Amino acid sequence: MKKRSIRSVLSTGFKTLALAALFLAPCAAQEAQAGMTLWNQTNLQYLWGGKFKLQENSTQSTITIEHANGWKYGDNFLFFDVTNPDRENAAIYGELSPRLSLGKITGRDLSAPLVKDVLLAGTLEVGQGFRNYLYGVGLSLNLPKFNFADLNVYVRNDPKQAGSTYQVTPCWQLPFTAGKADMIFEGFTDIAGSEGDLSFNIDAQPRLLMDLGKFWDAPGSVFVGTEVIYWHNKYGVKGVNEFAPQAMIKFVM
Repeated sequence: MKKRSIRSVLSTGFKTLALAALFLAPCAAQEAQAGMTLWNQTNLQYLWGGKFKLQENSTQSTITIEHANGWKYGDNFLFFDVTNPDRENAAIYGELSPRLSLGKITGRDLSAPLVKDVLLAGTLEVGQGFRNYLYGVGLSLNLPKFNFADLNVYVRNDPKQAGSTYQVTPCWQLPFTAGKADMIFEGFTDIAGSEGDLSFNIDAQPRLLMDLGKFWDAPGSVFVGTEVIYWHNKYGVKGVNEFAPQAMIKFVM
């Protein structure tokens, strides 16, 4: 490996650690105030696939770390991606999404048919050279058989674009069995309006995964399967549509 490539990999590693620290700090502060989390989960993913648009090489590999937790007055979700970590053009992107439960803060029962709770929701999107800010309302849904189902409705603001727009984000996880295999169907969809020079776009990333760990008496520890990216008007660029299936392995810590 050339010295330049080694420096690039090391630089990417340091940037990744710095971004992880940046994202984890607000969660740690909230958890300290609450005394301890009620639940938490962290997982590490590796994805590989092809047919990606607006990049030099149509194939892409991604290392992703996800973390979610619940505390006394809400929940947090964060992830960060390192895309193409083996290349000179490796990129880092992450999101931090805290939510505050209005029901828990006020002591009121805000449940309704199919709704468990109403929350204040926000998201910070951070990439190399940009930040986007989202704020709005979230619903924690009560859907039969789902491990979780959430619907967040945001005002979306890209400081580099004129004005602001909306974003609607459902996310979910549904377990089921297929023969002797335990499966999960999970994912999210971001539906964002036009903003400045950016067009209306839909970014959907559903996953179908099998619990591989079940077959060696470690259920819930290792999952394998596929994630499909469907992105209509990718990055808000009108007419750039992407359909990219990927192989995926997920380690739950």
